[in-house]
This record gives sequence, C-alpha cells and structure tokens, in this order.
Amino acid sequence: MKSQQLKWFILIVLALIWGSSFILIKKGLIGLNPFQLGSLRIIFCAVFLLIVGFKSLAAIPQRQWKYVALTSLFGTFVPAYLFAIAETKVSSSVCSILNSLTPLNTLILGSIVFGLNFKRSQFAGVLIGLLGTAVLIFSGDTQQGSENYYYAVLVLVATICYATNVNLIKKYLSDVKPLSITTGNFVVMLVPAVVILFCTDFSAKVNLPVTQHAMLFVLILGVVGTGVANVIFYKLIQISSPVFASSVTYLIPIVACLWGMLDNEMLTPLQFFGAFIILVGVYLANKK
Repeated sequence: MKSQQLKWFILIVLALIWGSSFILIKKGLIGLNPFQLGSLRIIFCAVFLLIVGFKSLAAIPQRQWKYVALTSLFGTFVPAYLFAIAETKVSSSVCSILNSLTPLNTLILGSIVFGLNFKRSQFAGVLIGLLGTAVLIFSGDTQQGSENYYYAVLVLVATICYATNVNLIKKYLSDVKPLSITTGNFVVMLVPAVVILFCTDFSAKVNLPVTQHAMLFVLILGVVGTGVANVIFYKLIQISSPVFASSVTYLIPIVACLWGMLDNEMLTPLQFFGAFIILVGVYLANKK
C-alpha cells in the first residue's frame, strides 16, 4: 500500500477505534469511578504491551527516554483521567466533539513552541473543521439537560495535552519504532496508575458484578482503544504530519455519534451537516 493510501487507511481505522472509546468510557463509569477507570485503562494496556512489545524497549536510546516519559504524561496519563472525570457530567458525544480542538492546538503549539511550519491551507482547514465542531456543539445534545459544561474545560486541557504529545513525537521520536514508544509510555505509567487505583475503594468492590461488568468495557478500552490505537497513531505521525495525524479527532465525533444512536441518542440534520463541514476541514488541512 502506498504511503498516501496508508495514512488515510490508518486515519479511518483510528477514527473507528477512538470514536468507540467514548461510549466505552460511559459504560465503564457504571461501576467504576473516574480514577479507577483511568487507572485500569492504563494497567490493562500496560500488561498487553509488555506481552507483545517488551523486546522493543531495547530499541529506545537512553537519551530519548526523557521524551518517552513526556509523551506518556501528555499523550495518555493525564487525558485518561481528564476524560473519565469529564464524562461524569458531560455526555460522551459532546466530549468527542470537544476533542476536535486537538488539531488547532497542534497547529498553534507546533508553530509557536516547536518551530514547525504549516501552510495557510492547513490553518484554513483547521478553522473550517472547528466551525463544523461548533455546529455540532450548538445543535446540541438536548437530551442531557443536567450536563455541567464546566467539566468541558477538562476536555480542552486534554486536547492541549494531546497536541503537545503529537509535536513531541514528531520532533524528538520520529526515528523510534511506534511499538517501542507505546510500550515505553506504559512502562513509565504503570506504577503511578497502580498506586492511584489502590488509593481508591477498588479492592472493596472488585467482586461486585457491576464492577466486573464495567471492567470488561475498560479492558477493551485499554487494549484496543489505547494500546493498539497508540501504536498505529505513532506510525501515522511518522509517515504524515502532526496536523494530519491529529485530524483524526475530526472524524471521531461522527463515529461517537453513531454509537450514540445505537444507545438511543438521536442526531439532528444539523449535526449531520456539522459532520460534513468537519470532513471538508480535514481535506483542506491536508491538501498539498
């Protein structure tokens, strides 16, 4: 498969995986609190990656471990807890929509902090994508009248973390294999996640059926939605650009909203229109 075709294929696969992550978080919170969910997500993923990628750790040069640690912090550790906390008050579909702010933050941080160059067409594409996001937001999730949108700020912070992560990988880890980066990330995060988990009441309720049912959703979220997805995401960054890679967040709300329909949430024609605008933004942001 040619590089141009491969990057679009990976983008679509990532959108399907990460678009499904929000409904998995929603289901996982039925039986777990946000800190338990975030910790288990990291632990399940770490165990999986240590099984399949332990040998790949030797490929990480010692001088680059500091960047692996930074990408673990910004790329997974902090967002794993922020999204779980946010979804206690904000619907999964709205969280996925707000996640689309990542490309704009990637563009801004990349140009200001990391000295990366972007074309005007990319910036225009990002803005158009954000316009589509705004349409989705203001068309609204009217069924969630009790939502506390102050918690949406947590999602905004998470998108800044993601943007920092993307730029760090592109600038400092482009020559490291994706599996090595991902496995290294979770080796760094494993002990802190275990400590946080056992600072909660998890041991007292682990045998409850509702907790075990929630853990199944988090297992899928950790292994597929975090471990497998991160490996192919880092590959995407290396074969494309930070803005293209982060553009996956434009497609995620579409998948998340489809899951919402299956979970008895109704989409309006205006929301479909917003999704179309988002796709136009993705095209323009990556037009040569």
